Amino acid sequence: METTLIIVGAIILLLFLIIISNVAVVQQSQAYVIERLGAFHSVWGVGLHFKIPFIDRIARRVSMKEQVLDYPPQPVITKDNVTMQIDTVVYFQITDPKLYTYGVEMPMAAMETLTATTLRNIIGDLELDQTLTSRDVVNTKMRAILDEATDPWGIKVNRVELKNILPPADIQSSMEKQMKAERDRRQAILQAEGQKKSAILIAEGEKESAILRADAEKQAAILRAEAEQQAAILKADGEAQAIRAVQKALADSLEMLNEKAPNDQVIKLKSIEAMQKVADGNATKIIIPSQMQSLVGLASGVIGAVKE
Repeated sequence: METTLIIVGAIILLLFLIIISNVAVVQQSQAYVIERLGAFHSVWGVGLHFKIPFIDRIARRVSMKEQVLDYPPQPVITKDNVTMQIDTVVYFQITDPKLYTYGVEMPMAAMETLTATTLRNIIGDLELDQTLTSRDVVNTKMRAILDEATDPWGIKVNRVELKNILPPADIQSSMEKQMKAERDRRQAILQAEGQKKSAILIAEGEKESAILRADAEKQAAILRAEAEQQAAILKADGEAQAIRAVQKALADSLEMLNEKAPNDQVIKLKSIEAMQKVADGNATKIIIPSQMQSLVGLASGVIGAVKE
């Protein structure tokens, strides 16, 4: 009886262990490829799954995350027969676990070989300078070719990058010398442009200075001329006022002396005043009678004395 209980207990424990071992929990971003009796059956997604013991088996556990493959440097020959070492980085993602499992044997090795051959084909059509300056073109071409080639394998190539491009030592030395010469040339050009701009600024400063000096001299000359003109006007006004004062004084004196009996001098002086009024008009020529010339001379002498 005890033996039977032990056997039953052992059978129950074995069944329990079998059941537990055939229960699978698929994690996030994972996929299981299931075969039944050696043939593809299904793909398990995230969650709890149970497989039939001794009939179903997990053929491959596939990660659905984006993955990165960093390949070692590969020798590549350019169109102008320069051998370089180029290493590439490939970003890819498995989109179909079934194709990834059954599409190709050893998918990662196949990816590495395909990447190397594709890189050689693209670089073989480019010269050294084009290779060094056309990384984006090479990356784009490689991604398109690899994505198309790996599509039957259930792989999506998202991005391809050339990590390092290492030319031979002698080529690298020549490139460094060329770059140094180019930098020296740019430095000489910058210095020449700086000297040119400096000379232009100096010339412009001298020009503006000369213009300012000339303008100052012009303004000074104008002010001097205006001052001289004002002085002449004031001098002429003073002389005119003096003449008028003398004339008035003479007239007043003669009138006081001859209020009762005017003599010939008063008559002549009145004649002079009348002639002055006539001269204020548009007349250009005045004839002075001989009898008045002596009186005119006397008045001129008195006016000259006043001016002095």
